Amino acid sequence: MRASHYGMPPAPFQTRQSIAAALRALGVPRGGVLLVHSSLSAFGWVSGGSVAVVQALLDVLGPDGTLVVPSFTTPNREPSRWDPPPPESWWQEIRDSLPGFDPAITPSSGVGVITEQVRTWPGAIRSAHPQTSFAALGPRAAELMADHRPDCHYGEDSPLAKLERAGARTLLLGVGFARATAFHLAEYRIPGAAPRTYGCAVLDPDGGRRWIEYQDVSLDDGDFARLGADFERAAGHVISKGFAGLAPCRLFPITDAAAYAEKWLAEHR
Repeated sequence: MRASHYGMPPAPFQTRQSIAAALRALGVPRGGVLLVHSSLSAFGWVSGGSVAVVQALLDVLGPDGTLVVPSFTTPNREPSRWDPPPPESWWQEIRDSLPGFDPAITPSSGVGVITEQVRTWPGAIRSAHPQTSFAALGPRAAELMADHRPDCHYGEDSPLAKLERAGARTLLLGVGFARATAFHLAEYRIPGAAPRTYGCAVLDPDGGRRWIEYQDVSLDDGDFARLGADFERAAGHVISKGFAGLAPCRLFPITDAAAYAEKWLAEHR
């Protein structure tokens, strides 16, 4: 296998111990706060699968560290915006029948099995957003996941902004910059950011469910891969790169990513 700008990847057989060693070499800080976007299939063969990866992350962070993952629920949204959309004749029935988001039982979707492993880990705490929740393990989990309102996906009152203020880093574990939610913070900080209407199903306090609509910033990650490539060229000194198994990794501060993205989006959108 050829080397890349990340260095030479290790053998495809990986264990909890070998992944932990790779994460330490990358610079994941013990006792830190870490937001992880991941793909298990990128590792090669892992003895213990997603359980071993989560164990390795917790080993490296230690008892004082906090692990955070996106636990998004993308199917819980306006059916006319699904890709591809269902027949229009179904839309109202979908709005009337989708189960309300329940942090305890609604599975995450589209964010990988490692994320779902964290979400269901004993002691995990999940934020309350019905579409873009996060889940966390560790001593700061409750603080970081609290008060996540529907009308603030990734803004100043979201877990993402709290992570930035906590000095958290993002770890891209076998995925690219297109998955870097840190860039979404910048979308809220551009003057005159365009709003749009979102819809989803939520639970009522009495245990019933209802469909709600609300206004928030119009979010678009379609150019995040290009944004990330420019961020890496311009600010490569703040990005640590390596491998965990066969998975290429990038580790960087959320603060730096959001600050660069704010300038970049102002120029390119």
